[in-house]
Amino acid sequence: MSNSDTKALSPQDCLVALMIAVSASDEDLRTAELVKIQSAVNMLPIFSDYDIDRMRQMAQVVFDLFEQEDGLDALFGLIRDNLPERLYETAYALACDVAAADGTLNESELRLLEEIRYELELDRLHAAAIERGARARHLT
Repeated sequence: MSNSDTKALSPQDCLVALMIAVSASDEDLRTAELVKIQSAVNMLPIFSDYDIDRMRQMAQVVFDLFEQEDGLDALFGLIRDNLPERLYETAYALACDVAAADGTLNESELRLLEEIRYELELDRLHAAAIERGARARHLT
């Protein structure tokens, strides 16, 4: 992906990329996680005018970045450059929902969620409330 392509990331692209990153963090894209991403994009108002075909492109961006040594830093750079701060909590909520979708949180997902909290400078109490909500929504 060329530099001009990454400059064209929409806020929605950033949200999708972050959700895919959480799903891919354990190197196992689970069906429940992919269904959660798809349903978020289909249902949430923030994605009302989002081109669903861009999801595949965002997945490729994430996979390409994850193959690089500093790929996660590059991903966070893209997100900080293209996602308005007012959507940081939304991004974290979506990331938590994807992590919780399959009923288990593994070590790599927990580390990535911690990194997201840090990179987006989320207030710890707000983050805890978001995590609690995700847990409550995904109990079986």
